[in-house]
Parts: sequence; C-alpha cells; structure tokens
Amino acid sequence: MDAIITLSQLYPAVFYSLVFFVSLMVGSFLNVVIYRLPIMMERSWQQEYQSYFSEGEPTPHDKNSSASEEVFNLVKPDSTCPSCGHKIRAWENVPVISYLFLKGKCAKCKVGISVRYPLVELFTALACTFAAYQFGVTSQALWAVLFTYILVALLFIDLDKMLLPDQLTLPLLWLGLLLSTQHIFVGTNDAIIGAAAGYLSLWSVYWLFKLATGKEGMGYGDFKLLAALGAYTGWQGLPIIILLSSFVGAIAGILIMVIQNKGKSLAIPFGPYLAVAGWLTLLFKDAIITTYLDYVL
Repeated sequence: MDAIITLSQLYPAVFYSLVFFVSLMVGSFLNVVIYRLPIMMERSWQQEYQSYFSEGEPTPHDKNSSASEEVFNLVKPDSTCPSCGHKIRAWENVPVISYLFLKGKCAKCKVGISVRYPLVELFTALACTFAAYQFGVTSQALWAVLFTYILVALLFIDLDKMLLPDQLTLPLLWLGLLLSTQHIFVGTNDAIIGAAAGYLSLWSVYWLFKLATGKEGMGYGDFKLLAALGAYTGWQGLPIIILLSSFVGAIAGILIMVIQNKGKSLAIPFGPYLAVAGWLTLLFKDAIITTYLDYVL
C-alpha cells in the first residue's frame, strides 16, 4: 500500500480520478447488496425457523423442492429486468453511462428503470472522492473510501427495510478497532472507548424509553452502528455524531409526519442519520471541535 500511496502522491489527479471511477463500479455492486442482502437474510431466517420447528424428517417432496431451489446470493442469479426478465448484458450495466444511453429504459421491453440505480452509483462515487480529497493521498483516504462504501449500503438498506445487517455493522466495527492499532484515524484506547460508549449510550436510551413507554424506540442495529462509528472517530466524535444525527433526524421526522400525515405512530429509521453524521464526523471532527472551542472560549 505504501508503494501505491507514494506513486499516487506524484499524480494526485490520477489518484482522485481512479477513486471516482472505481467507486462508480462499486456503487453498481452496492445496488445489488442493497436489494439482495435483506432478501438473503429473510430466506435464512425462514430456513432456520423451519429447521427448528419442523417435526420429523423432510418428505421427498420437500427434499426435491430444496434441491431445485434457485441459488440466490450477491453473485447469482444474474441481474435481469424486473418487468420482462431480460438478462442484463455487460454493456447495459456500465455505471451511469448505460442508464443514460438506454434513456432509463430496459433494452428489450422499454419499461422504465428506476433512476435510483444511477443515483446510488453517482452518490457513492462523489462521496468517496470527496472523502479521499479530504484526507489527501494517504492510506487514510483508502480506508475512508472503504468506510464510505459500507455506510452507503447501510444507509439505503435501512431506508428500505428499517434494518442494519450484522453482516455489515460488525465487520465495520472490527475493522475500525483493527485500524486503531495502526493509529489510522484514532488510537486504540480512543477506539475501544468510543465503540463501548457508542453501543452503551444508545442501549441505555433504548431501555429507558422502553421502561417509560413500553415501546421500542430503536433497534439493536443502531447500537452496533454507533459502536462502529465510535471505533473510527474515537469517543471524542460520539457527541458530534449523536447531536448531528438527532438534530437532522428530528427535523426530517417532523417533515415526514407532516407530509404523510401519519402522526407520532410513523416509524422512521435512525440508521441513515447516524451514517451521515458518522461520515461527516470522520472527515471534519477536528475542525468541528476546534470551531466549537473557539466559539465557547
């Protein structure tokens, strides 16, 4: 990695361009993750439920059905048009460009394709390039790009399903702790305290709210995500993340309730606000703390 960084420092424009175009392609894959991972999890839960509660051995019919069940993961089956089943060819799957070339329609049936796909690709590329630029041509930039990839997937999955998969939050947490041993973003002590405090802070709020109201205000995925963010930003970044996410979440929640006219019973995912606040804190923590101290003092 050091050799790559050294070479990139000679040509920073090439480095940032590479981050942008690679992130476009990764964004295309993240669209797959965002759609398929929740389905894979639901199928896994169903299989576990059936294995625990089914009585006796499966019938021959059950065995044949299981054997013939279509493989469904992040690689297979191949991407197809949801309307006509047309298999997406390689040239139709070039990030953003294919969407523009096909005018947002399937090449076969001409049914419209959601604009969300190219927007996720472009959003990922822009966010990663900005993160890389913020850290400069350093190893921090590369890890910040990976950090951004995972947060993008978590953000959209939570928006769609109100779910923050352990398959993403836990690797993010452990990676942050491992990076702290090399002081990539923060030191080990700050990362461990940040992870523990991040988890326990929301865990405490959850139980206080549940004891007071008898309702669950958030999910355990939110605890794990904040723990992961604490591992990257240290305990010093947690107040910033909590304040930013709560402030933006409260405003967005009020607007959504007013627009949809659903009142206080409307469930709103908190993960997207945590993800955005955590990303901003990783990039601007020192500047935010300095500005605050200058203002207060």
